[in-house]
Amino acid sequence: MKLSRPVSWFLLAFGVWSWFIWITFVKNLVADASGLAFDDAGDPTGYFWVHLLLAVVSFVLGTVVGLIGLRGVRALRRNSQPTPES
Repeated sequence: MKLSRPVSWFLLAFGVWSWFIWITFVKNLVADASGLAFDDAGDPTGYFWVHLLLAVVSFVLGTVVGLIGLRGVRALRRNSQPTPES
């Protein structure tokens, strides 16, 4: 399958965005002081585990999508370089 240049760049940008968003989300989740993520004893709640699972799955999917975009961008750059004539 061949990806177009805009699609390749979009997928790559989505992967980078995913890294930024979900790492920030997990940092905020761990630092949560509202009582949702941790109970009074400091133990993680169901809210914490569900949202951590959501973040990990989204992070993995974003990474896969970004890698597909990176491969597309690399393939386009390889194909656009002039080939040496023999």
